[in-house]
Amino acid sequence: MKLQQAMETLSHEKRTAILDGATRVFRERGYEGASMSMITAAAGVSKGTIYQHFEGKAALFGATVSRECERMLGQVFRTIPADGDLADLLRDIGNGFLSMLTSPHAMAVERIVTAEAARFPELAEAFFAAGPARAIASMAELLAGQVALGRLCVADTAFAAEQFFMLCQTRVVLRNKLAIPTTAEDRARVVEEAVAVFIRAYRV
Repeated sequence: MKLQQAMETLSHEKRTAILDGATRVFRERGYEGASMSMITAAAGVSKGTIYQHFEGKAALFGATVSRECERMLGQVFRTIPADGDLADLLRDIGNGFLSMLTSPHAMAVERIVTAEAARFPELAEAFFAAGPARAIASMAELLAGQVALGRLCVADTAFAAEQFFMLCQTRVVLRNKLAIPTTAEDRARVVEEAVAVFIRAYRV
């Protein structure tokens, strides 16, 4: 039993080292420019060890995105009383989502995916599954809970979740991608208006 636990711990440590190294290389070199040799060097492991954990570069990229998304989405959808004030609930999620979306890491990953998606569609699929799809599913589940409480009337919670996230990107996200500065006041206003519009549209 102790031997098995030790092996599982070692395997987890190796996987973490691989993902840490891959994250650095992808961020510095992009997807196409990153080689498995570079990743093995950055991770301090052999190629054989990497292939024990991941099928290839696309799977490895998807895993790095998934790990970061899991961490960020855990902050966005942290434990919030579902029966609290609806506007406060949406405002908290909107602020967390916008902070996540405009973080340096998230923007670096999106630049990589946007640049390489046409040539590597599997990369775009891995990114969407690891990030946007999970965020939409989490938001849809939260909205379904609000429908059950009789607060919202939403026929398609997944569609409404995407609407809310798009509202939260107004005036900020595109400007950030173009390196046009935005302020904390800009972001606060965007989220406040997104919450107001969303509630007007779906409140019972």
